[in-house]
Amino acid sequence: MNAEHLADKLRAGERRALARAITLVESTRADHRQEAQKLLDLIMADTGRAIRLGLSGAPGVGKSTFIEALGKHVTGLGHKVAVLAVDPSSARSGGSILGDKTRMEELSKDPDAFIRPSPAGATLGGVARRTREAMLLVEAAGFDVVLIETVGVGQSETAVADMVDMFLLLQSPGGGDDLQGIKRGIMELADLIVVNKADGALEQPAKLAQSQYNSALKLMRPRSPNWKPHVLLTSALAGKGIGEVWDAVTDFESVMVEKGELHSNRASQARAWMWNEIREGLIEAFRTEPSVAKRIPDLEAEVSGGRITPGAAADKLLKRFRHGAG
Repeated sequence: MNAEHLADKLRAGERRALARAITLVESTRADHRQEAQKLLDLIMADTGRAIRLGLSGAPGVGKSTFIEALGKHVTGLGHKVAVLAVDPSSARSGGSILGDKTRMEELSKDPDAFIRPSPAGATLGGVARRTREAMLLVEAAGFDVVLIETVGVGQSETAVADMVDMFLLLQSPGGGDDLQGIKRGIMELADLIVVNKADGALEQPAKLAQSQYNSALKLMRPRSPNWKPHVLLTSALAGKGIGEVWDAVTDFESVMVEKGELHSNRASQARAWMWNEIREGLIEAFRTEPSVAKRIPDLEAEVSGGRITPGAAADKLLKRFRHGAG
């Protein structure tokens, strides 16, 4: 299926074509990358109409249960939801769990929902490099709510915050020491904090956590001058508070559109995306340039053995690259 045919199938909302398109953009083969770029060029005019949400939280906080509850709520309102869930990749084997469809069984059966797990690989922040492109593809296929779930294992979450409109941070009930353990940086990225599992014996601890997080947010500069981050309580398992979260999302979108900030943020993100692609491309070109590739093993050995500084080794390789590229 060539790019033109695939683009037509995407616009028609064919799920099999969408799955094939995402597989294409995730491929590292040179011929696939060329075809993927053609496809993206063809569908760019059909993108940009969705609200883009990022969600992060530590393992065990209930991300999958929360996403399923939110997704079902949103499809019930007539929206189409795409979940791009980034799974942790094994540092040794490169394999990943890719079990999101198992963990979101009900949502995966919803005809108005699409779940696509992708391995995070070595990408900073647990966000697959091609997640941005997959986001464009699901938008072209007619999904108007895109939710990107990050690994949430302590890496920098800046990567996801730089590709979405609104960033949600999911937390478990607790206060005191638990609050101290939350990194200031990730809280400063959050447009909304959601304390999940606020039911039964955990309801009071959740309310305490809500109060403490709200107090902490007052000491931080919000990402937007037009939106004040706050904290909501949910019980995804019981379906409590999910509607309030979605109301906050729609309020956020309305404010950002009204103030013109949604458009300006996306323009800034597009520029950052371009430079990220340049960095990735330069590193790949550097490592594969013949004169550089030939010297890398020897210089790595010298650096490891303490016979040369990393800076001096880098200079040697960069000089070879400049000479070879010239």
